[in-house]
Amino acid sequence: MSASQHTARLPYHQLSSKAFMGLVNLSETLKKGPLGTRLAELVFLRVSQINGCAYCMDMHWHVLVKEGMEPRHLNAVAGWREAPFFSERERAALRWAEILTATPHSDASDEEFARLKAQFNDTEITELGFAIGVINAWNLINAGMRAPIPEKPAV
Repeated sequence: MSASQHTARLPYHQLSSKAFMGLVNLSETLKKGPLGTRLAELVFLRVSQINGCAYCMDMHWHVLVKEGMEPRHLNAVAGWREAPFFSERERAALRWAEILTATPHSDASDEEFARLKAQFNDTEITELGFAIGVINAWNLINAGMRAPIPEKPAV
């Protein structure tokens, strides 16, 4: 890796502070909503893994550890299909997060939506959609601006 990959390109949080705070507020609102912190953070972590955003992976891993999630379980998030650590509800959310994050190369089919509806009510499904959308936005911004991973966790 070159040194430029460890140095932020622009202080986007200062240059676009209103937009930045909008994403912060949305992220925090989602964690306080029907999904709860653990499920929202699991989705944030998985989408960040898919998108390769090291800054976000580090942050969401740390939050989940603080929330009491076992490190062994966190190590298995990328392999959730084979790991016994996740509830059916978490599996449905992780699957939907992967499907939406892979759009347009995936298919958010009626069959997949029915699987989701078996675990979530309509409000929870829309909240999950916003959670997937906001973490994708964070991943794109942080990766594009090369947000460096802090020496100590940011949270």
